[in-house]
Amino acid sequence: MTPQTDAPAAPEIRELPDVHDLLGVGIGPFNLSLAALCDGVPGLRTLFLDAKPDFSWHPGLLLDGTTLQVPFLADLVTMADPTSPWSYLNYLREHDRMFPFFFSERFHIPRREYDHYCRWVAGRLPSCRFDARVTELAWDEGAEAFAVTYRSAAGASTRVLARQVVLGVGTQPVVPEPLLPLLTGASGHRGRVLHSADYRTHQAELAGLDDVTVIGAGQSGAEVVLDLLRRQPVGEGVGGGAAGPYVRWLARTPAFAPMEYSKIGLEHFTPDYIRYFRGLPERRREQLVREQWQLYKGVSEETLAAIHDELYERTVGGTEPRTALHPGVAVVAAEPVPDGGGYRLTCLHTERDERFEVRTSAIVSATGYAAVRPAFLEPLSKLVDWDGKGRYRIDADYRVTLAPHVSGGLYVQNAELHTHGVSAPDLTLGAWRAATILNAVAGRTVLRLPERAAWTTFGVPGEVGG
Repeated sequence: MTPQTDAPAAPEIRELPDVHDLLGVGIGPFNLSLAALCDGVPGLRTLFLDAKPDFSWHPGLLLDGTTLQVPFLADLVTMADPTSPWSYLNYLREHDRMFPFFFSERFHIPRREYDHYCRWVAGRLPSCRFDARVTELAWDEGAEAFAVTYRSAAGASTRVLARQVVLGVGTQPVVPEPLLPLLTGASGHRGRVLHSADYRTHQAELAGLDDVTVIGAGQSGAEVVLDLLRRQPVGEGVGGGAAGPYVRWLARTPAFAPMEYSKIGLEHFTPDYIRYFRGLPERRREQLVREQWQLYKGVSEETLAAIHDELYERTVGGTEPRTALHPGVAVVAAEPVPDGGGYRLTCLHTERDERFEVRTSAIVSATGYAAVRPAFLEPLSKLVDWDGKGRYRIDADYRVTLAPHVSGGLYVQNAELHTHGVSAPDLTLGAWRAATILNAVAGRTVLRLPERAAWTTFGVPGEVGG
């Protein structure tokens, strides 16, 4: 007879009695913006939690020479509160860099500097707590508040209450389905098939291979291509295995196109366009998001020009650049070549409806990101009014529709592409969206926001949102 043993004791959960007015889950730029705007608001108790040990922003793409695609004024606070001490300009002042910045005449700052600026803010805001992984979000009927349980890296669990919760958990890398089995390591080549989010980690290894294929026509794909090209030596007689990897760039889009950056075109990133977009039928909204890919998935003109210049230099003396650019191509199948021979990709030229194969040593999938439903939300799932595709229904204040008896507010940041349009992942409206949420949470106008921000009339003249 098997001896009776005691069941392991459930881990002890420390409960904090105080109820927070606002709790943010995730500390990326968008929730960090909200935390910064909330700082100093009288009577507002806030807490922001993140599982990471400290702040980091796309560390795999902090490549030398890369810049933000938005002006420095689109920092964490300025577009909503230029008097805030957490502005980028004040960051420069605190680091005695105001004069160097002034003389550099930069409008788009280095991506590494933006990351350092955000680290500076996150490290000084008392409401930001790292090493705090949220494991459960539920509605506590008795307390009439959200119950949030989080765990530290050491395993200690804490339960706190909050009247309002803002999800800023970010998005997850998206990889084409044919690459998924290779990404999991079935091929045995660790780091040879990866998302561009991990590029910097494997940068040196990829530079030493014979052939690298980059998939995706957006900014990340272009920056990876440019970085690999710059690792090819320039000059006559250069060739063979020491010449850096052969670089192949594949994209489904019909062209490697620049991002829309005209002054009027950029008015799609204004509150005016959001109001117009929200008034459209769902089917039309989804169609527009697909059609407007150049607004948020294109490449900066500077990066495209730099790629062209690198290719031009490599033709001096009659040499051929070890590069191939293939727009209008979809990867429909992928498999490892036996004995460590790399990978075989089956590609479809979408306009000619013809298939062809390529062999490559490594694959970098620069195929973007998508919002996902976090696992910790499961206890609350039945109280959320999901739409027909399992997405949040979100109002103009970024509040998720919940069951009528839930008095607290659940808000989201960067999960509203389907309801608010292409500005959802863009940093331009980050501070404005955070201020909108802050005003809604406070039930009053903490920060005044403009009634109109665009010259363009998007709808019928005179209509609401037009």
